[in-house]
Amino acid sequence: MPTTMRKWAWLPVLAIGLGLYFLVQSTLIDTGNINYVPSMILLGAVVVPLAFLTFVAGRTGEWRIGPSLLAIAALFGGVVGTVTAGRLEFDTLRGLGTTSLIGIGLIEESCKLIVPVLILVWQWRRGTVHVGDGLLIGVAAGMGFAALETMGYAFTALLASQGNIGDVEETLFLRGLTSPAAHMAWTGLICGALWAAVAARWSLAATVRLVVTFVLAVALHALWDGVTGRATYVLLAAVSLSWLLVELHRSNTLTWDTPSGRVRRP
Repeated sequence: MPTTMRKWAWLPVLAIGLGLYFLVQSTLIDTGNINYVPSMILLGAVVVPLAFLTFVAGRTGEWRIGPSLLAIAALFGGVVGTVTAGRLEFDTLRGLGTTSLIGIGLIEESCKLIVPVLILVWQWRRGTVHVGDGLLIGVAAGMGFAALETMGYAFTALLASQGNIGDVEETLFLRGLTSPAAHMAWTGLICGALWAAVAARWSLAATVRLVVTFVLAVALHALWDGVTGRATYVLLAAVSLSWLLVELHRSNTLTWDTPSGRVRRP
């Protein structure tokens, strides 16, 4: 696919996705058939994250990662991440009060890395670890986690409001719209730093960068969960997205002592 087409592929993805969402929404409202609620929740949770994943994929140079690997990262990364995080949070964070915000950030950011790390090990064994792959795989895993979490919150809103579709739509809008600046950005940043550390053969600078990136991502996560002001959310979203875009550009311009930014096993 030509470079220009790849860069703008996210627009038709977003347009088609929104069209399908509003089609289902209008049918639900017109018919009152609650069978359409799951479809609306699914589309509302997935459309914006999928468009953002397509946006990032279109700006990562060559197509080194196929759709199947991204789908694995999103599906299994989301399921494994949410289930593992949910169990750990339930078992360890009860009664911790405000300190639980940091604990939640630490647990969720760690659990979202399970599947990406397995993918990294697989790539390393094949000798095909590319510097720019990590960020995209991390964004995909973050997308799966964010979409499943949004679906859960939307279903909770449906039950808590006793079937008020307006509450469901509000939840889908807020969480779906902000997911690129939250889970997707944070996991993408951490995975980008992780892949870079492996490509640099765990040099001191790359390792320190990975640790700092992880700590800052956890801090942003905790702040995101703890604040209530709209202006603060906008600021945190701007910081997360700007950082991600800077790292995306950086990952495409890095050069290493191996061809195509690739590291092979010793």
